[in-house]
Amino acid sequence: MVLITKEMMNEFINTQFPQSKITVEHVDGDSATIRHKITVAELRPGGTVAGPVMFLVADCALYVGILGRIGIVPLAVTTNMNINFLRKPSADRDIIGVCKLIKVGKTLAIGEVSVYSEGLPDPVAHAVGTYAIPPKKD
Repeated sequence: MVLITKEMMNEFINTQFPQSKITVEHVDGDSATIRHKITVAELRPGGTVAGPVMFLVADCALYVGILGRIGIVPLAVTTNMNINFLRKPSADRDIIGVCKLIKVGKTLAIGEVSVYSEGLPDPVAHAVGTYAIPPKKD
């Protein structure tokens, strides 16, 4: 198993995705936790965090979790993501994504992500996704 630190992952994210508002808070070979800073730009009418933001957090948390297992493989891509929005997220709290890997093979990786409003115990969304892992070049 490859050991990727949160510092290494944050450097990768900041370099390759400079527009991103996520910060990696934890990553190991089995899980990852990320934070997305919420500002007025992420809110929708009704004073709630927009669904696409929660989807972004789920997708990014899964990406970070998988790279934490296989190493920095930038071209790993989402092939499927199903998300259930469970309750209204808080407009004044960051969104936290907690990924747990289910299965990581040679070409596909599957994981689940629980999405939370920071500090609240119940998830605001739950997602399950699959990533395609590109073949290693010799």
